[in-house]
Amino acid sequence: MKSIKRTQRVTSLIILLFIIGMAILVLKILHESSFYMMNSDQLQLGFVYDRKGDVLYDGTGKGSYPDNYFIDVGNIIGDEKGQMDNTLVARNLEKLNNYNFSDGLLKDGGKAAIYTTLDHAANRAVFDAYGYMKGCVSAYNYKTGEMLVCTSLPSLDVTKGYDNIQSFESATLLSKNLYGTVPGSTQKVSTIISALEIMGSGLLYSKSYTCNGNYINQTGGQIDCHNPYGHGTQNIQEAFENSCNPFFAQLIEDSDLPFERLKKQYEKLGYVLNGDKPKYLDIDGIQCETASTTLENPLEFKTQWGCIGQGDTLVSPIQLMMWESAIANESGKMTMPYFIDHVTNTRGAVKEKAKTKYSDKIFSESTASATKQIMLTNGSDRYSYLISGYKVGVKSGTAQVQEGAKENSLLVGFVDDPSFPIAFCILIEDKDSGWITTENIAQVLLDNLKNNF
Repeated sequence: MKSIKRTQRVTSLIILLFIIGMAILVLKILHESSFYMMNSDQLQLGFVYDRKGDVLYDGTGKGSYPDNYFIDVGNIIGDEKGQMDNTLVARNLEKLNNYNFSDGLLKDGGKAAIYTTLDHAANRAVFDAYGYMKGCVSAYNYKTGEMLVCTSLPSLDVTKGYDNIQSFESATLLSKNLYGTVPGSTQKVSTIISALEIMGSGLLYSKSYTCNGNYINQTGGQIDCHNPYGHGTQNIQEAFENSCNPFFAQLIEDSDLPFERLKKQYEKLGYVLNGDKPKYLDIDGIQCETASTTLENPLEFKTQWGCIGQGDTLVSPIQLMMWESAIANESGKMTMPYFIDHVTNTRGAVKEKAKTKYSDKIFSESTASATKQIMLTNGSDRYSYLISGYKVGVKSGTAQVQEGAKENSLLVGFVDDPSFPIAFCILIEDKDSGWITTENIAQVLLDNLKNNF
């Protein structure tokens, strides 16, 4: 009798282990079947759409589109071919997989798709406005975080393939919006934020420095102004509008701006300092470089030049745009950008939906409000006739690149309108090689977004 009972227990245990093993096997198949299909020659992907349902990527390859239809978003949307790694499709392939375990491979009927926040028509209008010139534009809703425009030139139409890849222009296969660029005087927004956060508005506005066309700092370094005749004695608003380098060099030297506090505020803004390990922002799997600069000695040229936006300073256009949200919202918190509004599965059901998120506070509400007013006054005084129809807060910048052989033009800003909350960053490379200006691009950008907002 004991032997029979022992046998029954052993048999029951074996059956139980078999059931558990089968359950684990089924779960493993369910979990990993999609992965194996993604890496097979049977891969079938769904579509990527813009905010109005316009196709941005056709995973089936069966659609018919006008020539260069995808060129304005080619290097941010990407494809599955492996030539572009840091793109929406490459980083979200599994979301587009038209396969599930119960239904199998759905070549024709699968509805796996990514619905983005991008506005294809606005991207194309901005792309076309550049003509033969190069650069990039980022724009988003600073209330929600929806990326609306992310175009970068040169670009490509992914439907044409890569047979002539050796002839592609440099940077064709990446979106410049994601990578560090010399910010020029747009960097002065960060320096003003830092000064306001440390000094307060009253003390900063009480400061005045004189510009005679250049400034010899306390260690003998020379900071030149773009105006060789100088700007005379100025306060912070005047220096911001004049984009006066000598003023900002003297501000960095000021004993009321303790250097260690300045460095800490730059780090709160997201800068990597003095060669530390690079960091990245994750935007729906896409990696965006964060800002970096050198801050070693407030009396030396390299540090002062870095705070003015030259030297070692690099900032991605997307991060420049994000800082504008913390200013425009008067919160001191960045609205975090996203490209994917929602995702549908193979049966068309929504399985992921974006939510608005914010960064930690990077500066105070009072600093945000004061910076906003400085930028709005600059917009009113200097740009109302250049960007018409919108109340904008802006800062321009000229960035010396290739050891000063060429100059890029930048414009960062926001629209102060609760019904049209747009923040943007515009970059034009080698600005003197053509007639287009950042203000021209801003007008095209805002007009086309406004028409479809």
